[in-house]
Amino acid sequence: MKPLLLIDIDGPLNPYAALSRRKAPDGYRRHRMRPTGWTDGPPLPVLLNPGHGDELLNLAGRYELIWATTWKDEANEWIGPHLGLPALPYIDWPEMHGSAPDGTYWKTRYVVEYAAGRPFAWVDDEITGRDREWVAAHHPGRALLRQIDPRIGLERGDFDALAGWAAGAGATGP
Repeated sequence: MKPLLLIDIDGPLNPYAALSRRKAPDGYRRHRMRPTGWTDGPPLPVLLNPGHGDELLNLAGRYELIWATTWKDEANEWIGPHLGLPALPYIDWPEMHGSAPDGTYWKTRYVVEYAAGRPFAWVDDEITGRDREWVAAHHPGRALLRQIDPRIGLERGDFDALAGWAAGAGATGP
């Protein structure tokens, strides 16, 4: 069984902290979106790099790709098509933005529950050392938590690290 690649959107794929620049970062295109809950005011500006779709599809040979984002299933409507991705499964968060154990990010415990012991890599801009410690203490399988700078998004080194980690994870897991 392949390890999971849990993909956050805002930060890794949408470097939202770069939106204040007049020009989108190299390789990125600005999109205007209106996902559920974004009803007032102008559409939500989202930066996406279409090359990230190819990078993720290349990793799909080594991973099972999963959306780990507050966009939930709407990622398949608003984000995936701009990246050339097929519809992906997603984590249906039981609660969003709630309290979390031991000072961890609110997603962390749900990511571990979703993985259910399987090896996983997770890319998100909110990951901290506390999350790494909590996962190490509560997840029996291998895990790679990769914090992504929300001003930059995923870069070549991130994709290389994910590919290398998956190669070390092997095709089987707990």
